[in-house]
Amino acid sequence: MLLGDILELNALKWGQRNALTIDDRSFTFTQLRDRAHRLAAALTGLAGPGDRVAILAENVAEYVDAYYGVPSAQMALVFLNYRLNPHELGWIINDSSAKVLIIEASYVPAMLAVRDEWPAVEHVIVIGAGGAASAEASLLDYDEFVGTASADHPLPRPSEDDVAWQLYTSGTTGRPKGALLTHRSLLTAKLNCVIAYGVKAEDRMMLCFPMCHVAGYLVTQNHLAGASVLLMRAYSPDLFLDLVDRHKITATGLAPTMMAMLLQHPKIDDYDLSSLTSIGYGAAAMPVEVLKAAIARFGPVVWSGFGMTELGGNVLVHSFDAHVRAINGEEHLLASCGVPMTFAAVRVVDDYMNELPPGQVGEIIVKGEQVMQGYWNRPEATDEAFQGGWFHTGDMARRDEEGYFYIVDRKKDMIITGGENVYSREVEEVLYAHPGVSEAAVIGLPDATWGERVTAVVTRRDGAEVTEADIISLCRDRLAGFKTPRRVEFVDELPKNVSGKILKRELRDRFGTV
Repeated sequence: MLLGDILELNALKWGQRNALTIDDRSFTFTQLRDRAHRLAAALTGLAGPGDRVAILAENVAEYVDAYYGVPSAQMALVFLNYRLNPHELGWIINDSSAKVLIIEASYVPAMLAVRDEWPAVEHVIVIGAGGAASAEASLLDYDEFVGTASADHPLPRPSEDDVAWQLYTSGTTGRPKGALLTHRSLLTAKLNCVIAYGVKAEDRMMLCFPMCHVAGYLVTQNHLAGASVLLMRAYSPDLFLDLVDRHKITATGLAPTMMAMLLQHPKIDDYDLSSLTSIGYGAAAMPVEVLKAAIARFGPVVWSGFGMTELGGNVLVHSFDAHVRAINGEEHLLASCGVPMTFAAVRVVDDYMNELPPGQVGEIIVKGEQVMQGYWNRPEATDEAFQGGWFHTGDMARRDEEGYFYIVDRKKDMIITGGENVYSREVEEVLYAHPGVSEAAVIGLPDATWGERVTAVVTRRDGAEVTEADIISLCRDRLAGFKTPRRVEFVDELPKNVSGKILKRELRDRFGTV
């Protein structure tokens, strides 16, 4: 089965059922199928099988077209995080060798300013140009471009092992890596979730996450079950409350930060939220107190899981029933991230791939058809990630006698702030570019709103006068806003072990209580 088959089958079974709503626009499964097919047909005139098509946009209906249409053209869709700096985006576009860029009109000026950083792109298609793109010879208007294609145009049928989505995730080196998700891996991930979460055709799901994240799989997951999807352009508690009440939303997913903002909203009780029967949470660790408040407010309708970009979604599920047990006295389950899903093999192992008994901490490794094919043009990173034939997540965990998993630490120095991943090495490289910085370490410290806040710990060069404002200004110029340190601490010396490695745990202990 292929990604595009989801719409083909749904158009046959319930073609006039609502598939997608955003603002005042709605599309049936037949209409959405035809939109995706037209995009695929139009793209075959610009690029060939295996080529990359990148997309830079916020949550818009055209993004859903691309989710299905680009893979249906036997091409791979490259997701671009709109919160990144244009230089960061340029690097990813260039690394992916994308031949086509689909871009929302508001991002065109900033990206054209760094046009020389993505030379492989041959065609730029603008969403929301309103015909204005035709004034620039190198730009195409999305509506005009897709409108010239037929919904009946014959398309090549991809293989289940062709790459459908290419999502970039940073590694310990600080450089982003493109995770290759095939039709097979994505469909397996979605089927796992439909089974685990009990998704029904009658559901009305609202997507609050940016579609440029792997969380966008929730759209296609719900479509797989025949459910309708409502897109939020961007999350806000006010809009969330209004949309749930007005559209009688039954299912949604929230990052812990989103949940905390929602629970603290002064008018939450002014809205009818009784239609919600399924609230997933993820993207970061949920503080136990926030989780307790969510269950108290919404009832036993929350669930969670564990997954990552390279897995195309979750491989562990922490069910409704487990949360009910937790609020009925088994509070240790509040800290769990669940048990393995139907089609996923998950283990906790030591450094020699020996499976550890319950209670002992080791690395989570995963095997199954939903695991990515590998990293784009990174054979060494791929080999490292798949040592012993299993995918190594880099997350440290333990499991209990029942088989519930508990994340206890991260093997990689990754910070999660507001649901966004920040890798310390990437920020450190920017800090070291400052002439007054001698050494630097970037850590995540607890934050009640954002989960963690990016914190830089710096030693100055002799005689250098470097301020917190200098460090923050440098990072703002070179990095996305969420990667920029919110706090800078200056020290005379960074703690190190005998081999010279900076001991970040000591820094977290020292500054985490300040």
